[in-house]
Amino acid sequence: TATESSDDAATASGESTTSGEETNQSSGSSAEASRLTAEGSSTVYPIANTAASYWNSNPPASDEEYWGPGQYDLDTDERLADYWAGLYGFEATGETANPPFPVTVGLSHSGTGIKAVMNGQVDIGDASAPAEAELDDPEQSTLDKFVDHVVGRDGQPIVVSKEIYDAGVTQLSAQQVTQIYQGEITNWSDVGGPDKEIYAVGRAEGSGTDTAFRSNLLGDPNASMSGVDTRKGQNQQVQTLVRQSDNAIAYCALAFVSDQVPAVAFKAENGTVYELGEDPGLGASDYPLNRDLHMYTWEDTDERESAFINFILSPMGQKLFVQGNNYFKLPSSELEEQRKKLASQSGGN
Repeated sequence: TATESSDDAATASGESTTSGEETNQSSGSSAEASRLTAEGSSTVYPIANTAASYWNSNPPASDEEYWGPGQYDLDTDERLADYWAGLYGFEATGETANPPFPVTVGLSHSGTGIKAVMNGQVDIGDASAPAEAELDDPEQSTLDKFVDHVVGRDGQPIVVSKEIYDAGVTQLSAQQVTQIYQGEITNWSDVGGPDKEIYAVGRAEGSGTDTAFRSNLLGDPNASMSGVDTRKGQNQQVQTLVRQSDNAIAYCALAFVSDQVPAVAFKAENGTVYELGEDPGLGASDYPLNRDLHMYTWEDTDERESAFINFILSPMGQKLFVQGNNYFKLPSSELEEQRKKLASQSGGN
């Protein structure tokens, strides 16, 4: 599953975030470039952390399982991180498998990541909701200092316990989901299910998943949800709780859907039904719960940040790290717009 793959990646790249003193205050071509750090959204985490595991292992061009540049129409015999960092002037360290600079990705939630990059504690703030929705009444001058790099898209699903799905609750309408989370529907029998109390699971306030859910479904990132029975700080925790329960409902990132945590079809207010793996599906451009996945930098985007983000925006990155974690790749026109926000390439690759 996507969660298992991200756990494997965590072992390779580490989950802790370094302090602000160890972050990016240097850039450019240097064999001693400082560590690149990222922190934030558990939704963006599988993308960033899996990419970091590839980057840190820096496999040779001959390794077709993890690199093999010929698979991606790239003409190089360099190691993976050496190639992508080389586009921005970094030189290979000359040490086997050592990347020009290492990458560490921390796991928390969107609000933490946005504040951490704003305060200079990390280089990249991962978020699954816009910065303006995660900050309390931010000044426009503050928002203008964020550089918003969109790296993928999530079709946020509504999931239920397998017992509830198997009992017949395979579709819910926008109105029904709203009523459940506002405490107006409290028993599964009211939506065609068994006579069981509904256990409504929410994400932590301040998480991008929660902010996006309220914004998209209720029209306000601060809308009341009095029907929530418990809140969890990370998608991984939501997935575990729903899997272990027999009466739960939750909203989470698409990467955390599984056979044991099934996504129900979602009927929008206009009558359109969106279903995982069908057309229209949860990745449709008009799916009401769609949201962009962000990697924010502060004031500008230096060469280290650009090298790593460009890696994720590449055909390889979109295939392995975005689509590979059950998210949706950006269309080519959007990828070009995102690349314009990166530093100018200076390497000879």
